[in-house]
Amino acid sequence: MKSIMFIIIFILYLLVNLYVFQRIWAAMPPHVLGRVGLVLFAVIAISSFFVSFLIGDSLPIGLTSFLYKVGTVWFFILIYFFMIMLIVDLFGLTNRLFHFMPSDAMTRYTKENWVGLGFVVGFVALLMLCGYLKYQWKVRVDLPVNIYKTIGDSISSKSLRIVAISDLHLGYGIGKGEFEKWVDLINSENPDIVLIAGDIIDNSVRPLNEGNFAGSFHKIKAPMGVYACPGNHEYISGLTGSLDFIGKAGIHMLRDSVALVDSSFYVIGRDDRSNKGRRPLKDLVANLDKSKPIILLDHQPYNLEETEANGIDIQLSGHTHQGQIWPISLITKQLYEKDHGYIKKGNANIYVSSGIGIWGGKFRIGTQSEYVVIDVNKEK
Repeated sequence: MKSIMFIIIFILYLLVNLYVFQRIWAAMPPHVLGRVGLVLFAVIAISSFFVSFLIGDSLPIGLTSFLYKVGTVWFFILIYFFMIMLIVDLFGLTNRLFHFMPSDAMTRYTKENWVGLGFVVGFVALLMLCGYLKYQWKVRVDLPVNIYKTIGDSISSKSLRIVAISDLHLGYGIGKGEFEKWVDLINSENPDIVLIAGDIIDNSVRPLNEGNFAGSFHKIKAPMGVYACPGNHEYISGLTGSLDFIGKAGIHMLRDSVALVDSSFYVIGRDDRSNKGRRPLKDLVANLDKSKPIILLDHQPYNLEETEANGIDIQLSGHTHQGQIWPISLITKQLYEKDHGYIKKGNANIYVSSGIGIWGGKFRIGTQSEYVVIDVNKEK
């Protein structure tokens, strides 16, 4: 089934590229050097995407990182070229059918020169630059949460500070230097505990091991520790290797298991939905002391009604990225009850993060990269 899906995606991706490059070819002046350059760019942009994913682990890390970045950056740029060219072609087709304006109205000033194509390239380039800058700006989400339970006598402030992150996607795209800036952001909040709602690793654990990312995780200062649940990318990158790295990083990985933290509150970590045999939530809470706060980590935010029904006080999820860029964000909004942000269901406080990291090209258009600071207090 997975091989069939890969073939379908591969064919669709090639067809979209063929359409876009054919339209660029037609808009270009017939200069030999320009067209040779376009062909070379097309070969590199398209092939690098697949080479980095299929055989990247057998290539030098620097080369794979370069191919990964080129391929995934082009993937997002391609979306906007495709949309613009499709709109132009649909507009032209509609005009041919209904003749509401001269047939050459859109081409009389751009025929056989770079004006029209240059305008499109400039617009997309500016859009992607803004998206890149938006990704670099990590948004601090302040989320005070009141619950009807005592936090724990051992917490002197009677308030529990959680820094929650998800979707780090560390690897060939997001390197150690960038990650350590996130560690500084986390430490500046003086958290009691750090919770990670899945997708620590992107598509390969190799660059994390060879780059000693584990040492960077050990720089996180949280007296109650760092806890995480698996995401689907822990499966994509190889579950055994992923869990081994996460253990070396000093992270408490919870796979369908529960941790009683400081004798004060529970943290439950559900296995990802990639595991079709994961345990039901009702089984995980069955033997817990319900007078203590219960925090749930579940990477993919499905079936939120189960959170309310099983007495969960706080749930943290990720996975959606809120689509990363518009218009994909319109799709995630339809796929999930809540694709980003806070929702309360009964006594359950649920937050779905758009992620501190990103998959592929580093662009945020209409979405944000974020970390969530949660101060948990007892309801008065």
